[in-house]
Amino acid sequence: MPVWSAYRSRTVPTDRLTRDIKTDVLIVGMGISGAMMAEALTRDGHSVACIDRRGPLKGSTAATTALVQFEIDQPLVKLSRMIGHEAARQAWRRSRLAVFNLKGRVEALDLNCRMKSTWSLYLAGTSLGPSELNREAEARRYAGIDASYLTRQQLGDQFGIERSAAIVSYDNLALDPRKLTSGLLLAALARKARFYAPVEAVSAEDNRLGVVVATREGPTIAAKHLVLTTGYELLDMVPSANHRVISTWAMATAPQPRRIWPHAAMIWEASDPYLYLRATSDGRVICGGEDEEFIDEGRRDALTLVKTDRLMKKLAELFPQLDVRAEFAWSGSFGTTTTGLPIIGTVPHHPRIHAVMGYGGNGITFSQIASELISATIAGEVDMDAGLFALDQ
Repeated sequence: MPVWSAYRSRTVPTDRLTRDIKTDVLIVGMGISGAMMAEALTRDGHSVACIDRRGPLKGSTAATTALVQFEIDQPLVKLSRMIGHEAARQAWRRSRLAVFNLKGRVEALDLNCRMKSTWSLYLAGTSLGPSELNREAEARRYAGIDASYLTRQQLGDQFGIERSAAIVSYDNLALDPRKLTSGLLLAALARKARFYAPVEAVSAEDNRLGVVVATREGPTIAAKHLVLTTGYELLDMVPSANHRVISTWAMATAPQPRRIWPHAAMIWEASDPYLYLRATSDGRVICGGEDEEFIDEGRRDALTLVKTDRLMKKLAELFPQLDVRAEFAWSGSFGTTTTGLPIIGTVPHHPRIHAVMGYGGNGITFSQIASELISATIAGEVDMDAGLFALDQ
């Protein structure tokens, strides 16, 4: 059971789909990506309908640990070798801007999602040692992104962590993902968005004028545009050659606010797979990792006890003062790509169908970028960063 079940979030009402309907934009998926898309598109004045085969706030949204970071899974120095220096710098800058924009969005809508700005610590690990981390910090600063390199002595003195080096960053966000999702959906609902669940899309027929989606329940939905925000669950028409599915595990302790490390900084490792952790507003410690590349849900869930035990041991090694016993433990799956960048944009040969996939460890940040890019496309505008994330990249 994810830790977010310990905190109440507002109910998002849905209707049954009993007849054929029409709308400007149909969004498939009512998790955090669909919620951001619905809020952005209704703000632009479009009529919006959303469907989900489970219901709102479920799937990967309920399983996320909600480390809302601009720091992309792929270090800047490595991403530069993959896609070129300037493209990599711009991807990192756009990710940084997305966190800033999300913070402004939450404040403008006055959403109570326990959002807090926080520091981030990137610890030396099996992928990057001290010298590589120093180069990474320099590369970030050259891109205009504030980053400070910490030696072993500085890391120990400031945070009480015994590692060879780290990078400290600023102005990332910690929040409750279910509260954020429900708040965004309710904002869209207030602008006359329509929500239907459980409804499963089974096929889509499109032409230059629009899209008609058939549902397992029978009725069809006609839309000028279709946006697929289905996480790692892809429709057949969406290319998946650069897309992998990863299983991950997480746990959360009981509240212990007096034992939390300085600044309640988010922490993750330069390792593969990496350990990641954060604190909640009431002092729980959320710890995740132990990632494996497979999708079988039964096998994934069966490993939860073993994976939780490993996470508790790693957490105890990092912070001996903590009570590391798991009060909540859960597993989840997410899509990722080789570059660590999301895949966002119009589906090749289907100009009215748009998809968002490959979130990696930055799902909420990338969902914000997706809402910006897709909104611009539907408005007939050009986002200068669209090529960084295009499906045909």
